[in-house]
Amino acid sequence: MVGVNKIMSEYKPDNWVILKIKKANAEEYFYKVLGGWSGGYLDGDSWRMNSGVSKVTEEGDYFLFHGFSGSVYKCHKQGYGLRMNNVGVYENLLETYGKEIVQLMSEYTDWSSLDYGK
Repeated sequence: MVGVNKIMSEYKPDNWVILKIKKANAEEYFYKVLGGWSGGYLDGDSWRMNSGVSKVTEEGDYFLFHGFSGSVYKCHKQGYGLRMNNVGVYENLLETYGKEIVQLMSEYTDWSSLDYGK
């Protein structure tokens, strides 16, 4: 159909990290954004993980991580890190799968240089 745009969701986490995850029975990896949002008195902290990063672009002070599902995570360049809102999820992934499967990427990674399975 001409003129139909794919509807996408944009998320803007307060803090975020990139996880490198080994594919099952392979020596290949994929990457996921684990974002966290700080809640207030009435609403608690929350987290969300994307479907997998398909590409990354930059927009001023933000990295835009495009997901396989069409979502975009708009992540402030100074917001990288684990906080109370997402550290439990990361620790659970490590406990379940181990460091051989799930790795926390360094905040100094050149996100544009990674192979996102293009």
